[in-house]
Amino acid sequence: MNNPIAKFVSWQLESGQLDHWTAYHIAAGAFICKVAQWLGASDFWAVMWVVIIGVAWEIFEVYVEGTEETYGTKKKWAYNTGADLLVEIGVAWWMVLPT
Repeated sequence: MNNPIAKFVSWQLESGQLDHWTAYHIAAGAFICKVAQWLGASDFWAVMWVVIIGVAWEIFEVYVEGTEETYGTKKKWAYNTGADLLVEIGVAWWMVLPT
């Protein structure tokens, strides 16, 4: 497997950044952003609602799931938490970019 993209994806899977919940975080970020826009929020506040809810959710997960108990190590947990926030905030930011 000399393909650099395959190596990158493999590293992301091994480090805990990508898991079966990543797609849900992307969808949640897009959904929250769009609902905030429908409710009249500015682009900035639509993304900020994704940030606020995303951080609150990750704090909630610590109390419900734990850290190394679920992911094996605190490092994998930290990678996964960072990746979850990155994808949901990233998709929201992408949605509000001017065309």
